[in-house]
Amino acid sequence: MVSKAVLLLSIALVPASASAQQEGVLHKVDTNVFRPAHQPFSEDIVRRLKVPEGFEVSVFARDLGNARMMAVAEDGTVYVTRPNEKDVIALSEGASEPRVLVANLDGIHGIAIREGRIFLATIHDVIAADLKEDGTIGELATIIDDLPDGGQHGRRTLGFAPDGGLHINVGSSCDACFESTEEKAANLRLDIKDKTRTVFAHGLRNMLGFDWHPETDVMWGVDHGVDHLGDDLPGEELNKIEQGAHYGWPLCYGDRQPDWVSFTMPESTPKDEFCRTKTVGPALTFEAHASVINIRFYDADQFPADYRDDAFVTLRGSANRADPAGYKVVRVTFENGEPNGKEDFLTGFLSEDGKSEFGRLAGLAIAQDGSLLVSEDTNGVIYKITHQAGG
Repeated sequence: MVSKAVLLLSIALVPASASAQQEGVLHKVDTNVFRPAHQPFSEDIVRRLKVPEGFEVSVFARDLGNARMMAVAEDGTVYVTRPNEKDVIALSEGASEPRVLVANLDGIHGIAIREGRIFLATIHDVIAADLKEDGTIGELATIIDDLPDGGQHGRRTLGFAPDGGLHINVGSSCDACFESTEEKAANLRLDIKDKTRTVFAHGLRNMLGFDWHPETDVMWGVDHGVDHLGDDLPGEELNKIEQGAHYGWPLCYGDRQPDWVSFTMPESTPKDEFCRTKTVGPALTFEAHASVINIRFYDADQFPADYRDDAFVTLRGSANRADPAGYKVVRVTFENGEPNGKEDFLTGFLSEDGKSEFGRLAGLAIAQDGSLLVSEDTNGVIYKITHQAGG
């Protein structure tokens, strides 16, 4: 573990005037870098995993490499993006080998399926192809090819809104900075027909995971907090995403708290007032630096009725704190369309002493039989969680 103290000089901003003064405030922040030792896959890992009573965990597929985002077609085929391998694979349960559908896609990450077509996102491009009956895909066509450069957060994710609009996550290029374009640190909305796009929401450092509540059609997303505020700040966020809203980054964190870093405000409004009056705070937070990756609402029938319309969230696991956090799947409970709590759902990927990890979780998908699929991108395993009737 590497530990270091960081001194941050922040500026307390006051309304601009001829006599206004800026007062420097010195903050000392202890930061740590620690990543548990990775352990290779074994059947013992499956046996150590824990889920609520009545649920079971099994291996859907393994030896997949850098398996990240997933999408499930109507015929049950599971499509998976693999950034390190630069490809997209297709899986059927029990198949001995995945089928590589398309290769040599630098920066491939995002994936979505709608109306018989598969959509893929690289750093700069969104491309699409028809799905064929045999599970293969047709010729790829470019939808857009000018998304902003990646920087620190170059992995794009995709999702279709209930009305058919395609949403794209474009993360920030840095931990905390002012961006050169409003399309960074934002969720973009693309009209597939005329290929026009708009900034749907901004102030989102890296909202890789987003989905729509099955009953309300409201968009919810999980966003990464900044790295420089120490072990316990800021919490990773679950946000209710509304068109035109600002979610704070890089000026604010948590419940609209001003960040200490010495940014000069782009306008005369004091930073604390800006955060309080012009940004939206999170609906719920997770442990700091736990690395929220994906969110998926449960809209199937296999799980007990009280799981329906709740959300699952993958916490890939921390590297920027002394005591590791994450390495699990969390259930976020919803009531009347709003989150009202969270609880661990899939655990066991972190050793009891916190010194070893058995996988880092990434994508989520609902299989055609209603089971939950969870991808793990270091050992290359997709886990399948099922519920036993009467369990």
